[in-house]
Amino acid sequence: MVVKLLYLWLLFCLNWAQEQRCLQSASSCDECIQAGSGCAWCNSPQAHIRCATTEKLRSTGCHGRHLYNPSGSIQVVKNYSGADPADDEALNLHPQEVTLHLRPGVSESFPLTISKATDHPTQEPIMDLSNVPAGVHVTFSSITKGNPQLLQVSVEAAQCPSKSGISNQNTTGPWSIRITPRGFSVSLRLEITLLCECNCTGSHEENSPDCSGHGTLVCGQCECYVPYFGKQCQMNGDSISPQYEDLCRRGPNAPVCSGRGTCVEGFCECNRRADPKETYSGRYCECSNFDCPRHNNRLCGGNGRCECGRCLCDSEWIHSACSCSMETASCLAKNQMLCNGRGVCECGKCDCIPPYVGATCEECPDCVDDCQDHAACVERFEPEQKRTRENRYLSRTSFLLRC
Repeated sequence: MVVKLLYLWLLFCLNWAQEQRCLQSASSCDECIQAGSGCAWCNSPQAHIRCATTEKLRSTGCHGRHLYNPSGSIQVVKNYSGADPADDEALNLHPQEVTLHLRPGVSESFPLTISKATDHPTQEPIMDLSNVPAGVHVTFSSITKGNPQLLQVSVEAAQCPSKSGISNQNTTGPWSIRITPRGFSVSLRLEITLLCECNCTGSHEENSPDCSGHGTLVCGQCECYVPYFGKQCQMNGDSISPQYEDLCRRGPNAPVCSGRGTCVEGFCECNRRADPKETYSGRYCECSNFDCPRHNNRLCGGNGRCECGRCLCDSEWIHSACSCSMETASCLAKNQMLCNGRGVCECGKCDCIPPYVGATCEECPDCVDDCQDHAACVERFEPEQKRTRENRYLSRTSFLLRC
């Protein structure tokens, strides 16, 4: 039962993290599907949330016809059952040509059969690869041995290439890859294309009614013509009423939308940051999730989240930058007392009361032990005359008791 609950909790955390990653990359359909393999885009002009998991978008009312969530595909193009007489040799591959469409982060697999001539020695084939683009990984695993031998070929792309590269460079394919068993001339041809762009990106509806006739509808979003703006291009920048701007100020002399957004019909539309993880929020765009105290060069010490300029610390962490740990295990002395009872445990460290020192206040270089403490007292009360060894022992014992 405990294991099951733990599994469900981990699954919930993974889904939550995926949703957050999708929501933070909602500026365009292309950026959305590149944010993660579980991210989908809603093309509906009425959508309030556009980039999220498929389950999340469906729960917000986005119908299936408006959902775009590309998935990879495999197509066998050429798979001759027999050997080509012109290329007859001791080994054949099936299939001979495969087309792959890959969504980055998702592996696609297909079987590859290796047939050898009966008089050819059976050995583990070593596969040579050619023209594999950066970021694409091809792996092989044996399913059955013998003759014929069955392998599983798995192909995965780590991520979509950055658009900051060479403009005329083929960044998403198709690419042609050859898989050739070492020592032979026969090969398997793979044609790979990355799914990094939405199929709606190339579809533009000029003067769209969904954009009030003042913009182009692309993937459910309006690209407004100047001087119009707003979610549906409903606002004319040349005729903004000052009364609307007053509704977008925190005070009489405060900047519109705190200088971080645009006032649209009395409501602030906050600006987007270059980093999609950094956002402005609030009625007047007065809040941010990145302008908080740092510790060890990490926002909220890496132990909390930033909300409206304040760190909300995780459990077991306190202080303005979530820099102080509340755990006490590191303060336990050998006697299982916090800081040996000679100090205070703060932020996981002991603040010792002098003259005690050390990680758990168990060291005291200047302290006097019991023998040294009582020796002076014994010498002060012992008579100077000579005594027998027995009398001297009894005398010292009585003085120690007095001391």
